[in-house]
Amino acid sequence: MAQFQWYPGHMAKAQRELTEVLPLVDIVIELRDARIPYSSQNPVIDNLIKDKYRLILLNKADLADKKITQAWIKKLTAANTYALDIDCQTGLNINKVIPTIKTILKDKLDKLREKGLVNKTLRATIVGIPNVGKSTFINKMTGKKVSITGDKPGVTKHLSWFKASDDLQILDTPGILWPKFESEEVGIKLAICQGIKDEIVDKYKMAVYGLVYLAQKYPSRLKERYNLDDLDTSDEGLHLIEEIARKRGFIQKGARIDYERTITYVLNDIRSNKLGAISFEESE
Repeated sequence: MAQFQWYPGHMAKAQRELTEVLPLVDIVIELRDARIPYSSQNPVIDNLIKDKYRLILLNKADLADKKITQAWIKKLTAANTYALDIDCQTGLNINKVIPTIKTILKDKLDKLREKGLVNKTLRATIVGIPNVGKSTFINKMTGKKVSITGDKPGVTKHLSWFKASDDLQILDTPGILWPKFESEEVGIKLAICQGIKDEIVDKYKMAVYGLVYLAQKYPSRLKERYNLDDLDTSDEGLHLIEEIARKRGFIQKGARIDYERTITYVLNDIRSNKLGAISFEESE
C-alpha cells in the first residue's frame, strides 16, 4: 500500500493556531466534500475540537448522489454534531447555515437572553482540508469576495475573521491535511475530487479507479456516456480505458492507444459531472 506524506509549515502552524482560538468560538464549521465525506474528513480536526459543537457541511452536494448524501447526513448527525448538504457554487442551502447554527446553539442563546444579552455575536471557525471550498463558502456567506479563492489546494494561508451577518462572525483557517495517511484508496479519491494536487497521485490510477467504481455503482451512465457494451473490469480498468479510446478516436499512429489523452478525458468527465452526480463513498 502506498504511503502519502506531506506537512507544509503553514499547515502545522494552522493546527497550533486553531487550538489557540477554539476557546473563543461557539461552534466549529467543518467543510467536507459531499462526494467523499469519509476521505475528506481529517482525524486531526476530530482530536482538536473534541466535544465542541460542530456543523459538518457536505459541500459540492450538486456533484454528489443525493440519496447517498442524505444517508451521510443522517449518520453524521449525533450528540454535538450536525450535518447539512450545501453547494457553494449553486448556493444550495447556504441560507440554511445561520438558522442551523442558531438551532444548534439554542440552549446557549436562551441562557444569554435570560441574562439580558439579546444581541450576542456568535463566533464560528471554519475548518477542512485544502480545496474543499472554505473560501468560496465565506464569499457566499458574506455576499462579497472577501476571501481568496482558487482551484488549487492550499490557497488560504493565514487566519482571518469575516462578518457573515450582524450576529455571526466566521474565522477562516488554512486547510489542514494529515501529516500522512497510509490508505492509497483515500489518496486516489481525494485526488479525483481535487482535494490534493494531481502530481501526488498517478492520473492513470485515478482514471481506472473512477471507471471501475462507475462500472460497479453506475453502469448505465458509463455505457451511455461512452457507448460501451462491455464493462469488463477483470483487468482493473485497462479494458475500459482502451474501449473508451477506440470509441472516442483517441488513437495514435500505428493504431496505438493514446492513454494520456484518454485518461485526461475521463478524469475531466468525472470532475465536471458529465457522468452525472457521483458519490464515491456510501455511509455504510
